[in-house]
Amino acid sequence: MSMLQFFIAVDVTVVNIALPSIGADFDVDGHVLTWVVVGYTVAGGGLLMLGGRLGDLLGRRRVLLLGTGLFGAASLLAGLAPTFALLVVARLLQGAGEAIAPPAAMATIVLMFPEGPRRSRALSVWAAVASCGLVLGFVLSGIITAHLGWRWIFLVSVPFVLIVLLAAVFLVEADRPVAKDAPRLDLPGALLLTACPLLFIFGVVEAGEPGTPAWVVLGALAGAVAAGAGFVCVEARSRNPLLPLRFFANRTRVAANLATMLLSGALSTSFLLFTFYLQDRLGIGPLGAGLTMLPLALSLIVFSMLVPRLLGRWGTRACVLAGIGFTAAAMAAIAAIAALRAGGMTMIPPMLLIAAGMGFGIVGLQYLAVSGVTEDDAGTASGVQRAADQLGGATGVAVCVGIGFAPSLHSFDPFLVATLLAVMGLVTGAVVAWRMPAPVSAADLQEQAG
Repeated sequence: MSMLQFFIAVDVTVVNIALPSIGADFDVDGHVLTWVVVGYTVAGGGLLMLGGRLGDLLGRRRVLLLGTGLFGAASLLAGLAPTFALLVVARLLQGAGEAIAPPAAMATIVLMFPEGPRRSRALSVWAAVASCGLVLGFVLSGIITAHLGWRWIFLVSVPFVLIVLLAAVFLVEADRPVAKDAPRLDLPGALLLTACPLLFIFGVVEAGEPGTPAWVVLGALAGAVAAGAGFVCVEARSRNPLLPLRFFANRTRVAANLATMLLSGALSTSFLLFTFYLQDRLGIGPLGAGLTMLPLALSLIVFSMLVPRLLGRWGTRACVLAGIGFTAAAMAAIAAIAALRAGGMTMIPPMLLIAAGMGFGIVGLQYLAVSGVTEDDAGTASGVQRAADQLGGATGVAVCVGIGFAPSLHSFDPFLVATLLAVMGLVTGAVVAWRMPAPVSAADLQEQAG
């Protein structure tokens, strides 16, 4: 499960440093290249709810094999793509595979370990592997692009995907037969959930592009609102909704997912700010910038393994608030370093703070987001948590970096604007976490229902 999560996480960031090489190969500019990143992230985040629901309805092993196989095939297609359009299609398919496989994998882990220290340790391993994959993607991209070419950033994962497929066949417990009267999937809901953030991100990014007509931006933002409203209407009327409205009855899960979106937006923004500062401001090459971020990867492992021991002592709420606080401090440090134009080594302290923020915040929120799950809704809860993480990260980058680095919108230092917007989101997340009710276990829920 962790091997699959590692390569899926790598694929989120590995393409960033390789983008100039991809653009040179296909003769496309930077504006068009952004869809290689955005298409993957939004397709993955928007369809995650469908992926989680698939696991509940069809069985976790079946869906795990389906999603992993799709991700591997799409990776092969991306590495061999003869045209840019086909590369974008492959990235969309990779995102779909990423949406289907990890919720089934996470639900398998959640149901394998009971609530308490064992589950928190298992989720900490999952989070540590994912976090390291996100950061090491930058390093691997620099090495692979420099020595083998950009196509290998996609092809390198194919043999490991085959290992995951074989391991899942032999190690994951077989599913029960699918009932003949199994409910239908909520495809309209999945499409609307994908369209909403995609239109919003498009509108925000285009707002920062000089010469973009106002009606394009307003139309995209209005379309995002309409898609969001349509999603709520579809879910309220559907017999088998993608996100049952009863999910919102658990206030702890709702608050945990909202806080996850806000924290993930700041964390994802910090990764881009690190690379922008190292490469654009200081002129360090992609390989050097990736190696400079190694302390972040190593400290992520340490914090992700340390946090489970503190969850029982401090409580999940305290760990989450600590993670948000560490992230806010890191953002303030990034803004100060950018204003002083300090050397690359000065970025190591904020990197350590980001590692602490991710270790404390994300692990604690993951635990809260799957509190009280049962066999019937484990996949849905896992899918919601991952969707909140991924869509929150994509939206946070679009807002913080899109607005911060848009000279047509303001004349301030882009790092200052981006970090200020991220801190505003973190403050909101801290308020949500502070007012979050205590989690309710599955046993307590069954007792209340009885």
